[in-house]
Amino acid sequence: MYINDAQREQYRNEGFMILENVIRPDQVEGLREECQRNIDKYDAEMEAKGVRVQGINHYKKRYFIPRRGMESPIITDFLFSELMGDICRATLGDNAFLFHEQYVVKFAEVGTKFGWHQDSGYIGHYHRPYLSCWCALDDMSIENGTVSVLPYSAIGMKPDDLYDHEIEAGSNDKIGYQGDHPGVPALVPSGSIVVFSSRTFHRSGPNTTAKVRRCYLAQYSAEPIMNREGTDFWAQAIPVLQDGKLCRPDFAAT
Repeated sequence: MYINDAQREQYRNEGFMILENVIRPDQVEGLREECQRNIDKYDAEMEAKGVRVQGINHYKKRYFIPRRGMESPIITDFLFSELMGDICRATLGDNAFLFHEQYVVKFAEVGTKFGWHQDSGYIGHYHRPYLSCWCALDDMSIENGTVSVLPYSAIGMKPDDLYDHEIEAGSNDKIGYQGDHPGVPALVPSGSIVVFSSRTFHRSGPNTTAKVRRCYLAQYSAEPIMNREGTDFWAQAIPVLQDGKLCRPDFAAT
């Protein structure tokens, strides 16, 4: 419905595709409102504790807000929408699970960069590639730190290649590519989605503008991803597609 053959082929051959203006304006606004509600919650907690850092969140600088989807009807409707189902079918096949989701927010003039990495590099053991959907909630530019992706052909990698990553001093980010290829920056309007494999190298720059930069990252897998011991899910595994049909979970918002 949303994805053509050329985009499917680019995803298979190069590890990514860019879908512009595919998220409905009302969904974009709803995701923004939920983002701000959660930022306000984090701010209130840090203010009450008298701290500027809570976990990896930095007061008025950067926020990682994970796993809010199942407590918000607005986010849940988006995660299990026809749009996301179509993306999963085109990339993962007829069976898909919600693996992880989070907001990533870089505040004006202080948002930090992230170096080249594969999302799979953070799992810590081998697994089938999963899917990352980087959803732009603001117009994206080089100046505000949009995501850039590295095509497979740029470094001669195969779709299942998993590279060693090293911890970067100072940021504690994992880095898996040290080359000089600039990648492909996603210069897209809000409501667009950058779709890439968990094996695809990507990075983002600092936000040097006067406005906040918000994105919502939704990740899906073709099968449950387990921990190293195989005793539990690494994150979560909520059915989204079963035999090609979209699943809509029952939940109670809290």
